Amino acid sequence: MLNDECWMTSGEGRKVERDGKGDLRDRTKAFALRIIRMYAILPKKAEAQVLGKQLLRSGTSVGAHYREACRARSRAEFVSKVEGGLQELAETVYWLELLSEGGLLPDGQFAELRAEADQLTAILVASAKTAKRYQ
Repeated sequence: MLNDECWMTSGEGRKVERDGKGDLRDRTKAFALRIIRMYAILPKKAEAQVLGKQLLRSGTSVGAHYREACRARSRAEFVSKVEGGLQELAETVYWLELLSEGGLLPDGQFAELRAEADQLTAILVASAKTAKRYQ
């Protein structure tokens, strides 16, 4: 298991994110919870529900992929799981764009979720690149 790819221990024995930006497990879970709450307030129109369910699936998968990456048995498996999370993020952005451009999602909510998806993407891309460098 390559937990050192995801975690290091602070001086107090507390697990912290290697990049110093906080706990990515919590951040990806918070993203999933925001997606769940957003889905709950979507209009009950069929198109909003169909797109929303796709968004719900992909947006909540990001954190699951990251947790799987943290349990990887090799760097190659770590990279594969992180890249799976990246695919889910790209799909999430697509569904957000369709909901927003279709007038089914308020612009403010779209902007906040899109910004977080972009930040998570940047973090996961950097993680995958770093891991590939040391394979």
